[in-house]
Amino acid sequence: MKSESVVLDRELVRIGSVPYLNAAPLVHGLGSGVRLAPPSQLAEWLRSGEIDVGLVSIAEVLENDCYDVVDGIGVGSDGPVYSVLLAHRVPLSELRTVACDPASLTSVRLLQWLFAERGLRPEFVRMAASTAPDPDATEGFLLIGDPAIAFRQSAAASAFQIWDLGQAWRESTGLPFVYAVWAIRRDVEAAPLVRRLLRAHDQGMAALDEIVRSRPEFDSETRDRYLRLHIRYSIGERERRGMAAFASGLDRLEIVRTHPIRWIGVHESAPT
Repeated sequence: MKSESVVLDRELVRIGSVPYLNAAPLVHGLGSGVRLAPPSQLAEWLRSGEIDVGLVSIAEVLENDCYDVVDGIGVGSDGPVYSVLLAHRVPLSELRTVACDPASLTSVRLLQWLFAERGLRPEFVRMAASTAPDPDATEGFLLIGDPAIAFRQSAAASAFQIWDLGQAWRESTGLPFVYAVWAIRRDVEAAPLVRRLLRAHDQGMAALDEIVRSRPEFDSETRDRYLRLHIRYSIGERERRGMAAFASGLDRLEIVRTHPIRWIGVHESAPT
């Protein structure tokens, strides 16, 4: 399928993002033409060159050394994230299998990290779709994004304990967690794109009232609480420390080998 493009500084750039409420402030200022896909599909598009830049999972950047990452902006939390959760019917120490949302990349790695830090290694299996499985047939499952919020608000949630992974990470490390960043392929001219993405972030933050009022997901109170209290859109020193702790833990716990992040800022023509 041919990619739609966004006009940035008179150039056509193919941009991809996730179809979740948490990305709305970062893409609000980009106009039409942004392609939307779950994190796993988005990563495949970026890796294969179907898009030039994507709001991809931090796991994709850590595990594949082929991107420059826009400094200063991303999707994170500093405590409960609300939209990344493990729903479980038995204590964590008794979980034998965890069914995982097939859309997820980073959240699977984060859950593996959290379990391994506790000396636990349940089997991770892939769910058929990004919806909650049969509660009577499942010990525990991982959900992310809007499906996770919808599950929290459903009657089915009462049969489970909810483990908010953002809160679990904060309790384990004392640091924020970054779930997604703008990653640019290294064969793309980055400087004008970085400027536009940073400007779109500023436009989205300025338009937060409008986004909360006009988006169709959930009710306005949920949207307001989620976007203002749970999700953070800036990457600073503490967020960088959180990302470094995540990467070093993935290596130390032998979950996956990681690569250093190559940051690029608005005044740079080459990655730092």
